[in-house]
Amino acid sequence: MSPLLLGPLLRHVDDTSASIWVETQDAATVTVTAGDHTASARTFAAHGHHYALVEVTGLAPGSRTAYAVEVDGERVWPSTEADGPDGDTFPPSVIATLEPGKPLRMAFGSCRVSLPHDAAGTAKHGVDALRSYALFMAGKTTEASAEDARRWPDLVLFLGDQVYADETSEAMQEFIEARRGTDEPPGEEIKDFEEYAHLYRLAWSEPANRWLLSTLPSAMIFDDHDVRDDWNTSWTWKQEMEATSWWHDRIVGGLASYWVYQHLGNLSPAERAEDRLWQRITAYEGDGELDVTAELDELADRADQEPTSYRWSFSRDFDTQARLVVVDSRAARELAPDHRSILDADELAWFDERMQGGFDHLVVGTSLPFLLAPGLHHAEAWNEAVSEGAWGRLAARVGERLRQATDMEHWAAFQEGFRSVVDLTVSVAAGERGRAPRTITYLSGDVHHSYVAEAWADRRVEERELSSRIIQAVCSPIRNPLPPFMQRVTARAARRGAGRVARRLAKAASVPLVGLDWGMVAGPWYDNNLAILEVQPDGLKMWWTAGEVQGEDYDRPTLRRVATVDGLG
Repeated sequence: MSPLLLGPLLRHVDDTSASIWVETQDAATVTVTAGDHTASARTFAAHGHHYALVEVTGLAPGSRTAYAVEVDGERVWPSTEADGPDGDTFPPSVIATLEPGKPLRMAFGSCRVSLPHDAAGTAKHGVDALRSYALFMAGKTTEASAEDARRWPDLVLFLGDQVYADETSEAMQEFIEARRGTDEPPGEEIKDFEEYAHLYRLAWSEPANRWLLSTLPSAMIFDDHDVRDDWNTSWTWKQEMEATSWWHDRIVGGLASYWVYQHLGNLSPAERAEDRLWQRITAYEGDGELDVTAELDELADRADQEPTSYRWSFSRDFDTQARLVVVDSRAARELAPDHRSILDADELAWFDERMQGGFDHLVVGTSLPFLLAPGLHHAEAWNEAVSEGAWGRLAARVGERLRQATDMEHWAAFQEGFRSVVDLTVSVAAGERGRAPRTITYLSGDVHHSYVAEAWADRRVEERELSSRIIQAVCSPIRNPLPPFMQRVTARAARRGAGRVARRLAKAASVPLVGLDWGMVAGPWYDNNLAILEVQPDGLKMWWTAGEVQGEDYDRPTLRRVATVDGLG
């Protein structure tokens, strides 16, 4: 067995440094060599697994450098095994540092199941858009636009459901059955850290995707399926979960593994240096390997019970051309029946600090769409009001059941937090927080269909002139198509008439207006796809790409353009 179990994943990359994450078979020293630059790190242990995150510094801005990984002196990456679709190897992994002033290009998407890519898997779940993009980047396929071929993205932002802890594959179920059986709760769902570790291995070990993750910097934020469907939908939902015999191990394992596999790499070296658990890891000079199992589980348990004790949100600036703010809209919720908000006071204060002008483009990543199709938005706002007693106790009980049954748990279903963020957005767009950006763009996933919406000041409420264009762009799923029935439902909800009807319903439940109104610019569409955002001289351009099997060649899906939206800003 290779001493490298998973990775390398290229995570945070700026103009002079790069962070490379790996999981190893045993305790070891991991060394990364990139040109003339070499850096090493000892592994740390958690629940019997071994991890390292190596920080390579001193790289030249705008450079492109191949790198190699050694574990205890043995080269383990690049792999010399034939793992390409035609029996060859993938190109060397590279670190491409940012070049100041170079227009940002960022891929984004969400919702990807890890299942076979053969005829049966494709028939059921469609073509994996991420894998199709990986094969294109690796030169295994050539069908793509000249625009895609001109340059790779600077990073990919995964907006939730990187893994599915509640809808497991046959391969994951085989692991569960061999370990503990499925007769006792939570059955075929993930139980704890050990099973999460295997889940991540299944998600990130397919050769093409593994190569992409080794050479395209990534940032990530969780959504509900990373833990469980409807995670933190309401106080009632949380109380029901906490009453089970298995939820504690699940939430602790989910957040602890998220810290290791996803969160650490989101942070810059300076930000990681402020993390107390990371300080403990990097300061360790004792014999053997540091085991942080107890500290990690304590962090996860406290983060669940006291969300203000740990922040999963993060942000980064790309010169003055763009600021990216990625906000946690799952774990940081306030669920108390008398005070519901999708962001608690502490998280909202953090978000407030980062919602500033002075950038050409302000980009907000949130797993849940900030602006749903108006019909869906007003229906969820109505449901929240009814569930909280607007139409009496009996209607409230019915509303709560409806909320959980139909996944009414987006920003629209937390009107207090939604209104607060609308106010922040309007303030930035009006130039009250520094120079107004050309665009304020919310990037999201979750809903298993893609679209673009644009918002403007609602003159019934808002009299300020807005200088920024306010955009909502959704890319979902990467691979997990929406059932045909739900496709029809969401298509109807995107129509103007559905929005007007749902708004009247919300008004009848005393849901107030906010300072924005909005409508659909493009979509919805339902392909498995990966989106690209690019800063251009005339504003933002975005396009969505999907994989397409030619004939019976399931190993080599080609890349096709699904939709393009240009001239934003």
